[in-house]
Amino acid sequence: MTATPLLQPFKLGPITLRNAIIMSPLTRSRSVPTNVPNKVNLEYYQQRAEGGAGLIVTEGTLICQQGTEWPYAPGIWSEAHIVAWKKITDAVHSKGGVIYCQLWHVGRVAHPEMPEQKASGQPVYAPSAISARGGKFRSLPGTPGYVTPTSIDDPKVIIEQYKQAALNAQEAGFDGVELHGANGYLIHQFLDSNSNLRTDEWGGSKENRARFGLEVLKVLIEVWGADRVGVKLSPGGGYNDMGMPLEETIETFSYFITEADKLKLAYITLLRYQPHLDPVIDGKTRGVPHDVVATYGHLMKHSKKFINGGITPEEGEELVVSGKADAVVFGMLWLTHPDLAKRIQFGKLIDNVPNYPLLYGAGGTVEDQRKGYTDYPAAVYATSKI
Repeated sequence: MTATPLLQPFKLGPITLRNAIIMSPLTRSRSVPTNVPNKVNLEYYQQRAEGGAGLIVTEGTLICQQGTEWPYAPGIWSEAHIVAWKKITDAVHSKGGVIYCQLWHVGRVAHPEMPEQKASGQPVYAPSAISARGGKFRSLPGTPGYVTPTSIDDPKVIIEQYKQAALNAQEAGFDGVELHGANGYLIHQFLDSNSNLRTDEWGGSKENRARFGLEVLKVLIEVWGADRVGVKLSPGGGYNDMGMPLEETIETFSYFITEADKLKLAYITLLRYQPHLDPVIDGKTRGVPHDVVATYGHLMKHSKKFINGGITPEEGEELVVSGKADAVVFGMLWLTHPDLAKRIQFGKLIDNVPNYPLLYGAGGTVEDQRKGYTDYPAAVYATSKI
């Protein structure tokens, strides 16, 4: 059995996690046939709770039908969602796990022809009427790209949708919520001066561009208390056509992180720059490569520091020992290893190979949905009572 700082009990707000091995939000497009979590979703999360995750953060969970991009992504805006998620949170808790709901609105990277977007009867909304470049919607015929969105008239309306989603998550039995502020979705779009050209109180200066995300955090805190709210950020990422000049990036995210930290959140997750997520647009990579941990980590004085992005267990241990991270967030490793924490604990190989063709969905039958989702094998242990 391997002794590692990652395996020590970890205090997160009022909850003591069994370890500091966090499961990242991972979009999987398995809430078939609509947007309501099903029994295969339940199996997926239960497996990973049984596999020892300290904290599970759900896949991006949509706060409203309008804010959709991915097919079969789950929501948290209706009673049906609450009932379905309650089955999952109960299952996770029965295995000794803790689960946060990641609250998600995709903003301008939705598409008017996506089924849920059409059903909403609403346009694609964003801070400003500026289309993201690049991208494609694999589930739509042909190769459609992003469209020019409708500028949000009153951002306070969407802030209230976040609040209602937080209330719904509470009713569904979650232990807390994480705000998705990364990867070019709505919160990130407000922060970036290329996607936010507003001239009112929600745009212009870094303080105004940060206002939307900070106000969302405040309403989540109204519902949950600060010590059960987290936020995920990707300061260097160019995904979904993000990316300001380096100096402006550092100024903007330094301000946002400093102000968010003053709220005494449970945690702030920093996603390191990931080259494979950085699109090439007009012959140039879109992101802003820089050392995210070194640049912003010291700004977190009240919130726990979570680090995400291509981390191995060995590197994760080094990050915790050095004080650069309080806990480490693993994504692909949890996707392919339902027992990742137990593998680390017992020194088992981490050797399952991702089923890339089926990463984001696999047909309509239950057995088809399990492929590349819940069929990754666990390791063999000396005893079943571990």
